[in-house]
Amino acid sequence: MAPNLRVSLVIGFCVLVLVVQPSPAYGSSRGSFSLAGASRSPEEIGICASSVTVWGYKCQEIEVRTKDGYILNMQRIPEGRVPSGGKKRQPVLVQHGVLVDGMTWLLNPPEQNLPMILADQGFDVWIANTRGTRFSRRHVSLDPIQPEFWNWSWDELVAYDLPAVFDYVYSQTGQKINYVGHSLGTLIALASFSEGLQVEKLKSAALLSPIAYLSYMNTALAVVAAKAFVGEITTLFGLAEFNPRGKPVSNFLKTLCTNPGVDCYDLLSSLTGKNCCLNASTVDLFLKNEPQSTSTKNLVHLAQIIRDRVIAKYNYGRPDYNLMHYGNIWPPVYNISNIPHDLPIFISYGGKDALSDVRDVQELLDRFKYHDGDKLSVQYIKDYAHADFIMGVNAKDIVYNQVVALFKRQH
Repeated sequence: MAPNLRVSLVIGFCVLVLVVQPSPAYGSSRGSFSLAGASRSPEEIGICASSVTVWGYKCQEIEVRTKDGYILNMQRIPEGRVPSGGKKRQPVLVQHGVLVDGMTWLLNPPEQNLPMILADQGFDVWIANTRGTRFSRRHVSLDPIQPEFWNWSWDELVAYDLPAVFDYVYSQTGQKINYVGHSLGTLIALASFSEGLQVEKLKSAALLSPIAYLSYMNTALAVVAAKAFVGEITTLFGLAEFNPRGKPVSNFLKTLCTNPGVDCYDLLSSLTGKNCCLNASTVDLFLKNEPQSTSTKNLVHLAQIIRDRVIAKYNYGRPDYNLMHYGNIWPPVYNISNIPHDLPIFISYGGKDALSDVRDVQELLDRFKYHDGDKLSVQYIKDYAHADFIMGVNAKDIVYNQVVALFKRQH
C-alpha cells in the first residue's frame, strides 16, 4: 500500500472524535437531555422507540434490501406531532456520514433535530442507515464475522445502498424525493447524481458540510498517523471491519497520543476544527450511541481522494486488477460537473471545519460554475465546524430553516 493511503484511518478518527469537546458556551446550563426516559437501549428497541415516538411522533421501522443482498434499516416519520389530515406530504430522505448512523440526527430535543423539524413542517421524513452500522448488519447470506461482509467501499453505497432507499421511498410515496446529506452522505449523493443515478426520482438536494475533495484535510495528527502506519492496513488491524470501539483501533490511537504535540484531550480541534455550538448533554448522548463500524476498505477509498486529488472509484492498487474491474488501468472518475444543471441544490459549509475544508469546498463549488444560477444556493457559516451541522443548538435558525425553505419551494 502506498504511504499516502496510510492516512485512511485519519478520516475514521476525524469522525470518531467528532464531538468529544463541546464549547463551554453551550454546556449543561441549557439543560440535560436523555432518550426521554427510555429504559432500554436503542440496540434493544430500535431508533423509533428510543428517540422518536417518545416525543409524540409516529415512527415506523423499515427494512430495505439492496441488490447485493444487504438488509438496511430505515426509520419513517410520516408526519409531525400535529396530524396532517390526509394531506399529501413531500418525502425527504436524510443520510448520515461515515462511522455514525441515523441516530446522530436525533440527539437534541425535537425543536433542534432536523428530521423532527421537517416532519413538523409538513414533510414525510425517511432516515437512512448505511450497511455495517448497528441496525444494518444483516445480509441474505453473509455474516458480519465474515470478511466478505465488509468487502465494500463508498462505491457500493453509491451503486446499491442509495438506489435501494431511493427506490423504496419512491415506491411508497409515488413522489420525487428531497435529499439531505451530511459529510459522507454528500459524497455518495454527488457521485450518484453525477452518473445520472436517482436524478429521475430526485426533487432537490441539501448538502451539509460537503465531503468531496479532500486535498486540504491535513493536520499535525494526520501526519503523525501517516508516519505510524507500516504495511497493509488490513494486516495492521487484522480485520476487514473497522470498529472504532474495538481494541486494535483503540490501541493505535493510544500510540498516536504518545507523540509530542498531539493532544488527545483536544482531538476535535486538531482534526475537525472546533465546533462552536454543541450542548454538552448532546455530546454525552452521542458518545453512548456512536461511533459505528464501517469497512476498512471504505476508509482506504476515502484516503485515495486525498492521495489522488480526484473523486474516482476504488483503486485496487494494481493495473491488472483495475483492468479486470473497470476495463482500464485507472479507475473511472466521478465527474461532478455532470450533475444536471437544473437540479435545485443547497450547499452549506463552515469556516472552522477542518474535515470539509473551505478550500476543498471551493473546488467543489467550481464544478457547479455552469449550474443554473437560480437553482444553486450556497451558505457559508464562518464559526461552524463539522458536527455543528447535525447537532448544533442553533442549527435550526442558521441552517435548517434554509433547508426547509428549499424543499417548500419545490411544490
